[in-house]
Amino acid sequence: MTEFRITKHPILSPKSDTPIEFKWQGKILSGLTGETIAAALFANGIHVFGHHHKDGSPQGIYCANGQCSQCMLLADQKPVKACMETLASGMQIEPLDGLPVLPEVNEQPAPADIKEIEIPVLIIGGGPSGLSAAIELGKAGIKAILIDDKHRLGGKLVLQTHRFFGSVSTVYAGTRGIDIATRLEKQVREFDSIAIWLKSTALAVFSDQKVGVLKEGSEYVLIKPEILLVASGAREKSLAFSGNTLPGVYGAGAFQTLVNRDLIKPSQKLFIVGGGNVGLIAGYHALQAGIEVAGLVEALPECGGYQVHKDKLVRMGVPIYTSHTILSANGSDQVESVTIAAVNGQFQPQPRTERSFACDTVLIAVGLDPVNEFYLKAREYGMKVFAGGDAEEIAEASAAIFSGKIRGREIINTLKKEQLDVPPAWYELGEILKSKPGKASLEEFTDWEDGVFPVIHCTQEIPCDPCSAICPQGLIHIEETDIRKAPVFLGNNYCCGVCEQCVSICPGLAITLVDYRSNPEKPIVSIPFEYPRERLPQNKIVIVTDTQGNDLGEVVVIDIDSIPTSDRTLIVRVEAPKAFARKIAGIQVQSEPVTQPMDHYVKVIQDETIICRCERVSAGEIRALIKEGIRDINEIKSVTRAGMGACGSKTCNALIHRLFREEGISSSEVTDQTRRPVFIEVPAGIFAGIKSGGQHE
Repeated sequence: MTEFRITKHPILSPKSDTPIEFKWQGKILSGLTGETIAAALFANGIHVFGHHHKDGSPQGIYCANGQCSQCMLLADQKPVKACMETLASGMQIEPLDGLPVLPEVNEQPAPADIKEIEIPVLIIGGGPSGLSAAIELGKAGIKAILIDDKHRLGGKLVLQTHRFFGSVSTVYAGTRGIDIATRLEKQVREFDSIAIWLKSTALAVFSDQKVGVLKEGSEYVLIKPEILLVASGAREKSLAFSGNTLPGVYGAGAFQTLVNRDLIKPSQKLFIVGGGNVGLIAGYHALQAGIEVAGLVEALPECGGYQVHKDKLVRMGVPIYTSHTILSANGSDQVESVTIAAVNGQFQPQPRTERSFACDTVLIAVGLDPVNEFYLKAREYGMKVFAGGDAEEIAEASAAIFSGKIRGREIINTLKKEQLDVPPAWYELGEILKSKPGKASLEEFTDWEDGVFPVIHCTQEIPCDPCSAICPQGLIHIEETDIRKAPVFLGNNYCCGVCEQCVSICPGLAITLVDYRSNPEKPIVSIPFEYPRERLPQNKIVIVTDTQGNDLGEVVVIDIDSIPTSDRTLIVRVEAPKAFARKIAGIQVQSEPVTQPMDHYVKVIQDETIICRCERVSAGEIRALIKEGIRDINEIKSVTRAGMGACGSKTCNALIHRLFREEGISSSEVTDQTRRPVFIEVPAGIFAGIKSGGQHE
């Protein structure tokens, strides 16, 4: 089992939970207490959880977030989502091949009354925005219920091992996401006025201004809040291509859940689709976990994520193919390779540019959509409602933290007669934190060749100030009124105190320190390194690269250390020729053969792409109806069942709209489907409050 568990990680500690036994298809396997069924199966090398009833296609993990039904299987004869259900000792697990059979009901207990609760504030979502708002409400003594569908608070923060960007003084910039989650949760739990419901999901907002909640997966409760805060985050966008439903094709968030939350190694080699921050960060997390990254494609001419995230990948040895797209994921029961091609200005694949790469996983990271259904319904029904974080606007988690803080103050002012000041500067900073990457300048180097000084390889305007905040001598400057400006070193080559704190705290790992004092011809370069020490060769000879990933040459490692404030970031000191010492930005951790394409490419099957994963409806079926003149997605749903599956069209609706656009139909001509409750699947007996033997049927 240890083969597929991560036992060495530069940031995370190995799991020490108690081993327990369970059965998979009658075979005794080992898992850990507290982990999900999906994590336990992946830890045993099992990726196929069943086969679809319609065409027998293999099913496995896709969202790992409870939003779809791809990982449905049978646990003790009951259909459950493997990514959400916790493993139990002695549990008997079987693949779901076909439709589940309903259990026999031998008794007819009387329904119980449905509990109704009135509360000043209901917060949907325990991520960065919801937690920050709850802290403000707690300080004011306002009663609130905070619900989240996971087993712990923090949202996507619990998946982020990297340091955060933004402002040190307001949103914990320079601190790792996993640690920010712990801090925020600790603060919220200090307030008696904030009730926390974990493993609890909002199901619907109703016209009588009540919110239906599935509490702890077993009790249906109606909550009527004076004010509703929707901080439910975002869901990953899907992408249509041949083979897109094979086990091994899943969202970057699902991958981060398995790797950084569950400490599972779900892949040996992966390929990434999407050059935004999510895809770039997922690639970095893969390398940290010892997983090879064959490459990344981005359809635009430039990656949309922070340049420092892109630079981290390329200097570690990951090729990035801009103006390229994925054509297909290839394999029979799971991914075996991926085929990509260059695109023209209209994003159309170009013939004779196809290449295939061997891999067992394809990560889809093509953007996020806000989970704002509850917010829109609440507005429609005249409720007092606020939205925070990604449910309001897709941005970085640092922006979500601050928007939650602002929403909390606004809610207090709505509930109370006395007003709590929301400084205009808060709104200004909130907008700065939500801003997209700005212009990037060319990297310039000083001609200093003596003393010691930092080299700042960050040249793009992004909201980030840890380097200037931590410098004890104030020698790194970022404009206080706009932290998006690139940092500048103000001192000369004799002023730096050589504390190396700027090297270790930079979220983009974009600062090195060059020290000429002992040997001007071969200065010592301090490089941040967030991989296990074992990733460095025994002979202490490493290949160093510049910001663009170009090989500068081999150098000797003279020391590996971590300063007191490094927070698990190692500092590798190398001796390098002065000709390129200032250009060194990183150490190559992945060799070139890993990223080489196959000697042939795998051809693509056209129009067999699956649009509706739940009901296995293809692009060809939907295109045919569009060409017949159908413009109402409800009609397409009636004919094909597209959008009628367990996920409630969370994945396929946007793809159907895209098919209309590809056929030249404007959005004004298309009638969207009618959205109805419930948000996720719920056993029918729960709505009636029926219990039998302590369990809902």
